[in-house]
Amino acid sequence: MNERMFDIGRVMDEVFNAAQSFSDQFRDSFHQGQNPFHQGRGPWWFWNENVDFYPAFNYPPANIYMTEDKHLIFEFALAGFEEKDIELKFHGDYMVLSARVPVEMSEHEGVRYFKRRLKFKDIENQRYYAPEDKFNRDDVKAVFKRGVLKVDLPPKENTAGDEGVHIDIQGEEA
Repeated sequence: MNERMFDIGRVMDEVFNAAQSFSDQFRDSFHQGQNPFHQGRGPWWFWNENVDFYPAFNYPPANIYMTEDKHLIFEFALAGFEEKDIELKFHGDYMVLSARVPVEMSEHEGVRYFKRRLKFKDIENQRYYAPEDKFNRDDVKAVFKRGVLKVDLPPKENTAGDEGVHIDIQGEEA
């Protein structure tokens, strides 16, 4: 059977490159020196060079999965960050991740990138659902190794048993 396959990664790269090219052309067309509408009043058009053309993808990239023994695992790609700048905490039914970009990895003024796919930005209070009644927060293990933060949330012991909780049902007349 002859099936046609396509590489989604290559397609997304082409889309990204086209969007970046459009971004560059649009910005360059409305530069102060070339903009006939500018007339010395300051920039009428704000253009952010750090536009994220992959808005459906979270930053940082993450794997979230559950093992056979019901451990909830989070793996965050935090290359370039330092352990001391990463904070994990629980708030209600959520695990909250925050991280600060180290000073040496921050933006440099006057730099024009030819290709930029590696972006560093602060992570502020990203919430990941981890129900308090399902996972044992006292035995959480978080290991930061080679730029990957791996968080292992073990399950809580099942206190209700296999039968669960019985609910009595009453008729209308009661």
